[in-house]
Amino acid sequence: EVRLVESGGGSVQTGGSLRLSCLASGFPFADSNMAWYRRRAPGSECELVSSIGSMKGRFFISRDNTKNTMYLQMNNLNPDDTATYYCAAEWPVGLGSPRPPCLTREYDYWGRGTQVTVSE
Repeated sequence: EVRLVESGGGSVQTGGSLRLSCLASGFPFADSNMAWYRRRAPGSECELVSSIGSMKGRFFISRDNTKNTMYLQMNNLNPDDTATYYCAAEWPVGLGSPRPPCLTREYDYWGRGTQVTVSE
């Protein structure tokens, strides 16, 4: 069974930092493309974190294949970063997540998300 479990979200003040983790299991993590997405409000569009211009110099994505874990280090957070953050895996085996939070062509499995709230 493919599982993606995000953790590390929480509430911080503007300028604070958080590190999100995504623990993966049930598929060959080291061979799979992974990504972070976020959604700022229910029903709003999902954003691919790595494509967000304002993340440059503030957000850093990394992975540790020995731990089957992907990370999102977020620094100098501001209220616009308030969102639910999801990790996603490209693994076209099986049916994929039954109710993906975001609709994409590339990614098949999704975690349940972790909430990040940034206050003034």
